[in-house]
Amino acid sequence: MATLIPPSVIVPPANSKSAAVESEKEKVDYLNLPCPIPYEEIHREALMSLKPELFEGLRFDFTRGLNQRFSLSHSVFMGPTELPTQSADIVKIPTAHYEFGANFIDPQMMLIGRVMTDGRVNARVKCDLSENLSLKANGQLTGEPHMSHGMVNFDYKGKDYRTQFQLGNGALLGASYIQSVGPHFSLGGEVFWAGQHRKSGIGYAARYNTDKMVAAGQVASTGMVALSYVQKISDKVSLASDFMYNYMSRDVTASFGYDYILRQCRLRGKIDSNGCVAAFLEERLNMGLNFILSAEVDHKKKDYKFGFGLTVGE
Repeated sequence: MATLIPPSVIVPPANSKSAAVESEKEKVDYLNLPCPIPYEEIHREALMSLKPELFEGLRFDFTRGLNQRFSLSHSVFMGPTELPTQSADIVKIPTAHYEFGANFIDPQMMLIGRVMTDGRVNARVKCDLSENLSLKANGQLTGEPHMSHGMVNFDYKGKDYRTQFQLGNGALLGASYIQSVGPHFSLGGEVFWAGQHRKSGIGYAARYNTDKMVAAGQVASTGMVALSYVQKISDKVSLASDFMYNYMSRDVTASFGYDYILRQCRLRGKIDSNGCVAAFLEERLNMGLNFILSAEVDHKKKDYKFGFGLTVGE
C-alpha cells in the first residue's frame, strides 16, 4: 500500500503582515499635505527653550479682566539698564518705569496697547480678514528722533503652503513663502528690500518636524546661517540646541538648552559657547499667581544679572 504523503502547506513569513502594514503607512498623499508654520517661526520650538524673557531687577505684572474680551494690565519694573559704550566695560544705571496696557481679545481680532512713563507707546493688532487671510500690525512711537517704527504683515494660509507680505517704515518691503513638500518636511524662501538704506537680501529655509523632534536651518545673503534642533524626551522634558554663524563678521555662537515642565512650575535654561549661563523659572503659587526667577551669568564679560517678579491675573 502506497504511503500517503500529505500536501505541503506553505506558511507565510511571520513578518509579511507587518511589512504590508508598514508599506501602507509609507504611502504619502502629496495632494493632502499639512499646512506649514509661518516662515518667520521655523525656529519657534528652539527659541522657546533658548530665549526666555530674561530680566534684571524687580518686575510686577497685574492683569484684571473686565469681561471675557477686555482686560487692563499694570506693570512695574525696577532695575539697572545697560548703556552702550565703546569700551569693553559694562555701564549700568538704575531705572524704574510703569506701564499701563489695554487688551481686547476676540476669536477674530486682537488689540493690545501699552503706554510707558518714558513716553513710549506700543500697539499690536491681529485681525482675521477671512478664513485664510490675516492682518498683523505693530508700531512704536517715541520721543527720540528716528526711533519710531511700524510694520504691517499680511499672512495668507493655503492648503499646504503659507505666504507673507511685509510693509514697514523706511521703505521696507518683504515677502516670504513656505511650502510643505512632505508630511514632515517643508521648504521656504524670503526676499526683502530696505529702501532707506539701499539694501536688499534673499534667504532660504528648511524645516523637518515629527512628534519627537524638530530640525530647522536658515541661510541668508546678509551672512547669517542659523541651525536649530529640538528633541522631545517626554511630554514634560525637551532639549534644544542652536548654531549661529555670520560669514561676514566671522561671529560664531552655539548654545544648548533645556525645557522642563513640572506640575506647578516650568524651568528653562541654556549655556552657550561665549560662557553665558542662564536659567528662567516660572512657579505657579496659586490660581492666577505666578512667581518668576531669572538669572544670567556671563563669565566672559563678568556680567551677572538676577531678577525676580510676580504675575497676578491670567
